[in-house]
Amino acid sequence: MKNNIALIGMMGCGKSTIGKELQKHLPEYSFVDIDELIESSTQKKISEIFLKYGEHHFRVLENDKIKSVLKNDFQIISLGGGAFEDPENRDLLLSKSCVIFLKASPQAIFDRIKNETHRPLLRRDFSVEKIQEIMQKRLHNYEKAHFTIDTTEKTPYNIVNEILGVLDD
Repeated sequence: MKNNIALIGMMGCGKSTIGKELQKHLPEYSFVDIDELIESSTQKKISEIFLKYGEHHFRVLENDKIKSVLKNDFQIISLGGGAFEDPENRDLLLSKSCVIFLKASPQAIFDRIKNETHRPLLRRDFSVEKIQEIMQKRLHNYEKAHFTIDTTEKTPYNIVNEILGVLDD
């Protein structure tokens, strides 16, 4: 097994929730949320960075944080939904981590995040169709992950056990 575990997928698929739960079962690992690191280092919310400086600026910050985090081992890394779109991020993560794509249906994602206001890509036209559109654009990269786990209609407990199962293989 590689020394890091990277959780990728669309917003609302459970990366942060599952990462924190998984860390309880792998105490030698620390949990790292890339978006939280960016917010902490900039003292700005992700939505504010998108609004004030644009997506490109955010992606540069994201890439820097990913490079920095991957200098360490034994981490469970939760990535923003678009982080795996960048070829450099993708190559780094695939070489230094066991990458797990947490997949959920557009309807499940919509139901999980419909009351959240901090999702920059969903500020306008928030709908199941918009989620489906974003997901379709990203799917070919998400599918490059080492493993895919569908989180739709599963409890965090079941998802964590499924991840532990693939990590043992």
